[in-house]
Amino acid sequence: MEESLLEFRGSLVLVTHDRFMLDRVSNIVLGLDGQGGAESFADYAQWASWQSESTAKLKATDGSMPAVPRSPESPLHGRKKLSYLEAREYASIEQRIADAEEVVRSKRAELEDPAIASDGPRLVAVHAEMEAAQRNLDELYARWAELEEKAGNLPHSCTR
Repeated sequence: MEESLLEFRGSLVLVTHDRFMLDRVSNIVLGLDGQGGAESFADYAQWASWQSESTAKLKATDGSMPAVPRSPESPLHGRKKLSYLEAREYASIEQRIADAEEVVRSKRAELEDPAIASDGPRLVAVHAEMEAAQRNLDELYARWAELEEKAGNLPHSCTR
């Protein structure tokens, strides 16, 4: 079966418990985090490392979902209006988010390039770049949520 999979020129989705076969026949390992997210990895070992880090982070936060950070100036009741600078930031944040998403997509595509899979230092560097881009995107989304809430644009059910 492995020989047939190695000879196959197209793409396929392989679901298996055999991690050794997975390493031998796959170019990309798609790891699911169980919360609706997915990441691409070069091999099973890279996924296992990511999984253990994710599990450790989840245990460190008492198993709860990470909360969107809120500034003390934006309580749920008694909202203030956006300041001039916040209004300017709010007006441009959606474009900044779109740009950041594009950077994450390009870094992910670069990371998935089979040409760098055997270049360890380049793979590590690109992975670090992708993680930094993802952190930036997460920060932009958190800030966007703060500004949305402060501007009063979130539905009432989202602010409870």
